[in-house]
Amino acid sequence: MNTKEAQIEIERLSNELNHHNHLYYVESNPAISDYDFDMLLNKLIELEKKFPELVSETSPTKRVGGDITKKFTSIKHRFPMLSLGNTYSREEIIEWETRIKKSIETEIEYVCELKYDGVAIGISYENGKLVKAVTRGDGNSGEDVTANVKTIKTIPLQLKGDFPTDFEIRGEIFYPINSFHKMNEERRENDEPEYANPRNLASGTLKQQDSKIVASRGLDCFLYGIYGVDLPLNNHYESVLKAKEWGFKIPVVTEKYILKTKSIDGIMEFIEYWDKQRESLPFEIDGVVLKVNNYDAQQELGFTAKSPRWAIAYKFKTERVETLLESVVFQVGRTGSITPVANLKAVQLGGTVVRRASLHNADQIEKNDLYLGDSVYVEKGGEIIPKIVGVNLEKRAAHAHKVDFIKHCPECQTELVRREGESNHFCPNEKACPPQVTGRMEHFIARKGMNIDGLGVETIDQLFQAGLVKNVADLYTLTFDQVVNLDRMADKSANNLLQSIEASKQIPYERVLFALGIRFVGETVAKKLAAKFENIDLLAQASFDELVAVDEIGERIAISVQSYFSDELHQQLIEKLKKAGVQLQGVKKEFLSNKFEGMNFVVSGVFSTFSRDELKKVIEDNGGKNVSSISAKTTYVVAGENMGPAKLEKATKLGVKILSEQEFVNFFK
Repeated sequence: MNTKEAQIEIERLSNELNHHNHLYYVESNPAISDYDFDMLLNKLIELEKKFPELVSETSPTKRVGGDITKKFTSIKHRFPMLSLGNTYSREEIIEWETRIKKSIETEIEYVCELKYDGVAIGISYENGKLVKAVTRGDGNSGEDVTANVKTIKTIPLQLKGDFPTDFEIRGEIFYPINSFHKMNEERRENDEPEYANPRNLASGTLKQQDSKIVASRGLDCFLYGIYGVDLPLNNHYESVLKAKEWGFKIPVVTEKYILKTKSIDGIMEFIEYWDKQRESLPFEIDGVVLKVNNYDAQQELGFTAKSPRWAIAYKFKTERVETLLESVVFQVGRTGSITPVANLKAVQLGGTVVRRASLHNADQIEKNDLYLGDSVYVEKGGEIIPKIVGVNLEKRAAHAHKVDFIKHCPECQTELVRREGESNHFCPNEKACPPQVTGRMEHFIARKGMNIDGLGVETIDQLFQAGLVKNVADLYTLTFDQVVNLDRMADKSANNLLQSIEASKQIPYERVLFALGIRFVGETVAKKLAAKFENIDLLAQASFDELVAVDEIGERIAISVQSYFSDELHQQLIEKLKKAGVQLQGVKKEFLSNKFEGMNFVVSGVFSTFSRDELKKVIEDNGGKNVSSISAKTTYVVAGENMGPAKLEKATKLGVKILSEQEFVNFFK
């Protein structure tokens, strides 16, 4: 295939992928299977590898991320992103509507919208291509998060239809509630602090320096505000509907996410409806936004120093209830982390019955100054997680007992420790503390790990109590006679369990690594480590520098991995798993070519056409090796903008050849 043929095929694949991406994420009406979509995308990726000079900034391959941003540049807004005036009073809404009627003589239309609890964003398009995405910031200037926003699949990179040549669209980036729960579930599995609410997670994700992490988290977005000169329509509502034709995901009219009305009664009905129905939404809202529809009327009403007069936000009150703190229990996680939990007198909150609230750690208990029997105020953090936010001191009993954090493990009585720089206390008795032993087994057998059917929590407890298993490796020594004698275990179920244990020996290395339950090693980190260290022995012997050189592996993870493999108990466990036949080695990588065989590359700096991850992948796919530091063994340095002066000086001193981005592309071709 020559360059011209490749260009035609790349354009065809890009158009087809953009079409299917829009159908799936915006229209919720997929026309092909996920597998077929992935096959098309892989075909495009391979073509772009062979013809890197043909890669477009709006290519569907940009959705997977990989750009590294060391600093988010501050950019002045072309149109200031002013905040809205807030009210919690329906009387003030009536006053606002009355003032508008006095100022505007013609009939007024209003648009009612949901107030999405996320991160405000302004996205600029030129000739139908996404060129810039900027956060609200202080309203006058925001941060450039373009690379991260490009990974959000509901935001088009290339528009369709009769769009303006130069305009900005604004909206809200948010984190879907189901995805939020999934993320916190993964963090619980790794004994990491949970995120308080979807908004904080959305904001933190959008500020990630590695856009590949952003791509993996599944942010979503509604866009609903058009700004520019000589816009094709004269009112807000029709502009929003028009934006849908251009390819944007807008608030759904049929679901009543947006409504046009001419009366205060219509406004009040919208507020009342969503005050009751907001619990059913798949995303968080904290109120509704009301706007005058006509652009000329907006211009006539003008602005105050801080906000537009033609719009106002009605915020729902955070529901707070008062109930009794009956007791505090301390739970032990599989890594030994101790979590205090408040048992409350049952109370209705946000449409559900709340009986428990996490107290997180000793510092949180001290901060709230809790006593048993206190009358406490409870809210749902971000409408999701119940939390104690205060105490009614007037109701505290004279002889109430202060809640103190325990000093010994509630399960095995081992003295607790608190590691430097961490907020949680831990039980160090990893070998014999029952919840830790059984918790690691539960993690090991889970669907994302070894996927062993027939082993539930009760069965694991029975095996442990009977002394049949003391660690996960012991599962592979179980016999039929041992298993069949367990409660509720017949011949057939015993055979099925043993067959499932045997089948787990074929689970790939990266999932075994995740199943081991190394602290801070989730699914993504396990894949990264397995790709870099092709067997468990290489990983166990890896130095700190070798670990942190791996993408997404920071100091905390590196220390945790080294600590795990330095423990004699874990070394014995790995040897038992090896003897059992568990996969502790990856499949040997197939290379596209051996062009870079025997060559060591250092990729440093910021690149204009490719991300560092993309360059590194080309090197590895063609037999080369990426290294983190320059030495006499380094073959080439691929240097982008802002490459560190120390690296440049060292490469020059050692006589290492330095390639620019274009020189690397030419060299590869």
